[in-house]
Parts: sequence; C-alpha cells; structure tokens
Amino acid sequence: MNGSRIAAVGHYQPARVLTNAELAGMVDTSDEWITSRVGIRTRHIAGPDEPVDELAAHAAAKALAAAGLAPGDIDLVLVATSTAIDRSPNMAARVAARIGIPSPAAMDVNVVCAGFTHALATADHAVRAGAASRALVIGADKMSDVTDWSDRTTCVLVGDGAGAAVVEASDEARIGPVLWGSVPEMGHAVRIEGQPARFAQEGQSVYRWATTQLPAIARRACERAGLAPEDLAGVVLHQANLRIIEPLAQKIGAVNAVVARDVSESGNTSAASIPLAFSKLVEQGRISTGDPVLLFGFGGNLSYAGQVVRCP
Repeated sequence: MNGSRIAAVGHYQPARVLTNAELAGMVDTSDEWITSRVGIRTRHIAGPDEPVDELAAHAAAKALAAAGLAPGDIDLVLVATSTAIDRSPNMAARVAARIGIPSPAAMDVNVVCAGFTHALATADHAVRAGAASRALVIGADKMSDVTDWSDRTTCVLVGDGAGAAVVEASDEARIGPVLWGSVPEMGHAVRIEGQPARFAQEGQSVYRWATTQLPAIARRACERAGLAPEDLAGVVLHQANLRIIEPLAQKIGAVNAVVARDVSESGNTSAASIPLAFSKLVEQGRISTGDPVLLFGFGGNLSYAGQVVRCP
C-alpha cells in the first residue's frame, strides 16, 4: 500500500432549524439583507443538551456504517473543532468513548474553518507512514455556543453540525498531496476569544483575502494532484459565505465541477462545513465514485489547506 483513500463519509445536523425570519425577530435584520449579503436562508442550531462530541459521534457512526466497518476497526480518531468547552478529555477521546472505539490514538485539531482539511491531511500522512491502519476524521463545531446573538453581523452567519470521513490504506493515492499554510500576522481577522468565548471577524478583510489570494493557492493544490481545475468533478470550499464561494470557485477555473453551496441551508459551521457539504453531495448522487473533488478549507488564523480527493 502506498496511498490512502476516503472509504466513506457521513454527516449530522441538529433538528432545530433557525430561519432568517426568526432572526429578524431577534436582531435588526431581514431575510433580504441576509440572503443578499451572505446567501444564507436557514441554519441548524443544537440544543443545550447536544454537545460537540454528540454531533461528531452521530456523523462518525454514519461514516462507519457507510464503510461497513465496526468501531474496533479504527485506530486513529482526529476531530477538527474550535468550539470545545473543556480542555480534557478532548473531543476525539469523547467521540471514541461514545461510539465504542477501544484504544485509538485520539487527537483534536484546532485550525478553525480549515480544520477538517488539515485533519484529513494528517490522517493521510499517518496511514501512508504505517502509523495507523484506519482513521476516523471528523469536523464538528457548535458555533451557536460562541455566538453573540445580539450582534447581527455574526449571528446571521453561524450554524452547528458535523461531518466525518473514514480514511484507510489504498494501493494508489486517492487523497492528493495537501497544500497548506497561513497568514499568522492577520490572525486577528477571524477570532474566537475572550471569557466567555465569542466569534468575531473582520468581514471585509476576510473577503478580500479569500477572493484575491486563495484562487491561485487552490489551483496549486490541483497541480499537486496532477490535475487541471477543469478536470475536477466537484469543488467543496469552506462554506463561509456564498459571496465568497461563488467568485472563488469561478476564479479557480473548475468550469465542469459541481460547486457545493450548502451554506445556504446550513450557514457557516466552521470545521464541519467541508465534510458536511461533501457528504451531502455524495448522498445526493451529485458526484460519483472515483470523481476528483477539490476540498479547500480557509478562515481562522487566516489558515488554508486543500487537497484533491477521489469520491468514495
């Protein structure tokens, strides 16, 4: 074995749906204002009795079932999240306990909105190096816990959810080389900080960076996989804002690709957004087994990570 592949994916969202009309009753906003600026119509919000690890465990269980695997088949659990309340035990250990994985290496990855693609690359490296045989990679965030619901500039953006992927050894590389990096001196542009922790961002700075600097980086991720953008069947960008997703996808040049627009119904779910949107495309049959798909995360820390994967 000299590569790794995504064997299966799964996702989970809480049942509670918060509409723009409901938000308009909470803050000075409207459905027209929200949809015209960020393209979001609804988002799912977890209740007080639904912690991050529960969201993650639901998505993980679905991915395991889709792969036809038992919990004992997993020996590495990686959870990308930035909304864990407690420092220890970490989310990965809590998820492993919830679904009965007996003795995995269990680590959290906090790269905020780019967390899942960082974690996926880490799993790929671990499997190819022989440090793990099968990994469960999860992106899960409960953004409602870190949101100021009186701030109309941020509360209209966020949602809660989780997505997961099972990564295993393969006789060919079906997870392409990662291209990752950051702009640490601009880390203040997206923040979750303070006591209590609250999400804040400099929207215009993030928009300019994402739409001007990231297209070339995403194209380089395709080059590392030996593909041209027009060869892609799917593009799954971090679901931050439709006004970022659409111009970024266009500038990448993936003219034949299905572009995920799950932000419209799910909002910005941070580390969950890419696996959540990817799993939905697979479930809906909009991309097929073996199709090349660009996964590209960006955001907090002004970090980014992207790789081309083959659809399970």
